[in-house]
Amino acid sequence: MLSNAICRKARLSRDARFDGRFFTAVKTTGIFCRSTCPASPPHEKNVDYYASAIKAANAGFRPCLRCRPDSAPGSPAWKGIDTTLERAIRLIEQGALQQQGEEQQSTLLSLAERLGISDRYLRLLFNQHLGVSPKTFALFQQCLFAKQLLHQTELPITQIALASGFNSVRRFNDCFKTLIGLTPSQVRKSNKTGQKGTLQLRLYYRPPYNWSRMQQFLMARVIAGLEWADDNSYGRTFEWLGSTGHFTAQHVAQKNCFDVAIEADNLRSLKPIVNNIRRILDLDTDIDTVEQNLHEHYGSLITLHKGLRLPGTWNMFEAGIRAILGQQVSVAAAHNLVTKITLNLGKPMDDKYLFPSPSAIAQSDLDFIKMPGARKQTLRNLAQHYIDKPMPDNPKEWLLLKGIGPWTVDYARMRGLSEPDIFLGGDLGVKKIMEKSDNNFNPALAAPWRSYLTFQLWNQY
Repeated sequence: MLSNAICRKARLSRDARFDGRFFTAVKTTGIFCRSTCPASPPHEKNVDYYASAIKAANAGFRPCLRCRPDSAPGSPAWKGIDTTLERAIRLIEQGALQQQGEEQQSTLLSLAERLGISDRYLRLLFNQHLGVSPKTFALFQQCLFAKQLLHQTELPITQIALASGFNSVRRFNDCFKTLIGLTPSQVRKSNKTGQKGTLQLRLYYRPPYNWSRMQQFLMARVIAGLEWADDNSYGRTFEWLGSTGHFTAQHVAQKNCFDVAIEADNLRSLKPIVNNIRRILDLDTDIDTVEQNLHEHYGSLITLHKGLRLPGTWNMFEAGIRAILGQQVSVAAAHNLVTKITLNLGKPMDDKYLFPSPSAIAQSDLDFIKMPGARKQTLRNLAQHYIDKPMPDNPKEWLLLKGIGPWTVDYARMRGLSEPDIFLGGDLGVKKIMEKSDNNFNPALAAPWRSYLTFQLWNQY
């Protein structure tokens, strides 16, 4: 938690770089706000500061309807003390605890099993670090997402309940009133949603955000039919938790956000889809903290680009296939191979394509791409691994597959999971930059943000 003195300066200046890093609770009104709230700032004696929205809510405060704490950027992935807790939070954000009622307990047990711990220890972790149970944490995140939909869309409340992970409107109303302090109808605000069937959401980030570098990286790897990009936007098709669709994210630099248009055929998966879009665009990083560390240790060795983020890939399977196709070839050659495999094996969706499924790759002879037979078999091996283990949580198991080495696994973790502490020391481009530093380059000093150091090195050319 930041000191009270820093929180006071940040809220009085409405500094967007602190948005989501703490929340201001006003004791006289019972409301908690973002650091950027446009309302007249309360006296210091009337406020308390909380590290997260759920801690403020658990203390009895309700979210401000003006600055909308539900829209604040999330905490950085490495903020948690315990790596198991971080992983549990990531799985919850992907919808691991969205089932309700009789399925809830079995779902908690299933989550604990995936983490390799007991459900008792899982509850202990959440209570120790967040002050709430895993179930309460998941429900609060669902309610905050519902609040965002109530503000920014015209979806009926019944559909919002479904999109937020609730199986009944009654359960949704009761939970929302308990955790948010208002009924959904009290929060409801009518807004135009754009084209029919398209959801429009605004996703905020903490500045600075180097969109030009992000756009250049994505643009060089855009696969026609699967993805699209221009000077101010990036979009793609997706298949996620039983839902298919596509999104386009438009960068709005003046408001430190992306306006995102989403079309999906299954609203039950909407919250995990939005969370994945946030991850792909790296919207929840406290980039100032990262860059302070990098500047301290490498400022005299390399040119550091301000606001550089980690461009993600939709999921680990796609990241792994791209990494295998990119082994020992140029970016342009890898792009050509990914394009061919998408057009030949991807499922058509109107005038677009979905990325090929594991079964499509596993069953193909891959004769339409020119590459060594051993590497084609590596593609099929990874695809078969995903068929045999539909939820392979540990990418290090890929090392048991012939043709996959540490670089492939680390690249996939960095882009498919957006892990912040991956250093690709075996990458040719990284090696060239390090050699120029006369052996004064120690990547260990960048921990726990070595992925950002890797991207800084890639951007030296």
